[in-house]
Amino acid sequence: MEEKEKIQSQILKLEEKYKDSGQDLSSYLDGLLYQRYLTYWDYIHLDTLLSLQVPRTHFPDEEIFIMYHQITELYFKLILHEQKQLVDDKSQRIDFFLEKVRRINSYYTALISSFGIMIKGMEREQFLQYRMALLPASGFQSAQYRMIELYATPLENLVHHTKRGDFSSKNSIEELYENIYWKKGATDIATGEKTLTLKQFEYRYTPRLIRISKQVKDSTIYHKYLSLSKEHRENTELVEALKSLDVNANVNWPLMHMGSAHRYLGKESGNLDATGGTNWKNYLPPSFQKIVFFPKIYTEQELNEWGKQWVDHIFNPDKISN
Repeated sequence: MEEKEKIQSQILKLEEKYKDSGQDLSSYLDGLLYQRYLTYWDYIHLDTLLSLQVPRTHFPDEEIFIMYHQITELYFKLILHEQKQLVDDKSQRIDFFLEKVRRINSYYTALISSFGIMIKGMEREQFLQYRMALLPASGFQSAQYRMIELYATPLENLVHHTKRGDFSSKNSIEELYENIYWKKGATDIATGEKTLTLKQFEYRYTPRLIRISKQVKDSTIYHKYLSLSKEHRENTELVEALKSLDVNANVNWPLMHMGSAHRYLGKESGNLDATGGTNWKNYLPPSFQKIVFFPKIYTEQELNEWGKQWVDHIFNPDKISN
């Protein structure tokens, strides 16, 4: 009897729900009768997911390369999922803020700890051959990674360090974006010409990245933090979580790429070019870029020594803590 009363109560609640939205409950119940049971493989589109690995060569390890980058992009999407909630939040609740930052850190931790797949999980000889079939594609072209930066901090904090002192929030979004640090990483040092990798990326994503930058102007995660009460800004747990996020995104993650680049692109007589022609030795080291999402939570000494640990770890990435 209790079960019947429970079902009747649920039906009444459903009637109220659909009545409020001008819908007919009976039609929805008919749909429930006719629809088939949901399966795991249909829910996550498993067959589609497993069909998305399409190597361009016959080398077996290329499939590892593809899947790892696809997994990385899914983690980037999870990070953006949390960031967007933070940016949109109006409650200013510190528990909400802290939970989202901790989730982002957990995604970065998984990414950083998994990078051994790239550093040790492929044969160097295979990589050096199939990489030539990937030109001019490059991980540099990850738009989601750029979006993560835009949601995290104002554009003036992402200007190339050689010009950062010349710009502020008073400059237009377009001016700041044109001088963003990562563009230097895909520009020929000798000629100043943009690589095809960068030209392709700009053509595809510049309008979208500019639009996002305008949407989050004065409401990035850093702005959200600065708008908290003094008591909440000084909350030890939150400050440490933000510092971890900064280090994960702007030190540890680039460090792992440096380790991979040294293994696969480094050689005794010099260094090989990356597939997109990016200047990886100048672009990846965090101590060179000094990108910091939340500068006001650090001392001047901490900022001056930003990314210094890459020198100690670059030839032994396993030492990098999570």
